[in-house]
Amino acid sequence: MGRDTIADIITSIRNADMDKKRVVRIASTNITENIVKILLREGFIENARKHCENDKAFLVLTLRHKRNSQNIFKTYRNRKLLNLKRISRPGLRIYSNYQRIPRILGGMGVVILSTSRGIMTDREARLAKIGGEILCYIW
Repeated sequence: MGRDTIADIITSIRNADMDKKRVVRIASTNITENIVKILLREGFIENARKHCENDKAFLVLTLRHKRNSQNIFKTYRNRKLLNLKRISRPGLRIYSNYQRIPRILGGMGVVILSTSRGIMTDREARLAKIGGEILCYIW
């Protein structure tokens, strides 16, 4: 049985954010690199670099935390600032055409899709008028 690499990176990032860790190390594949590029471009993570160790490639992500100030920490003590949700999974694939791609928080969140032209956000897919498999929501 195969591993779900997308669910693994989403879980790693979510757990690190909940534990207030600044750095996350995830396995590097073509899909994870494309998703990390989208997260960088949309501003959900601060930095990403590729690291090789014993002939295995890893991506080292630096998460963006807004918890440095005392007032913000008290306000958001029990709230998560980064929410990720896996939608399509190996047992149940979810597809959408470009007209029915959901809008997360009225356009404030991001839907990541796997299309025939590669992995892209919901805004890019709507502009290109192509649909695909809905991988995850990020808000």
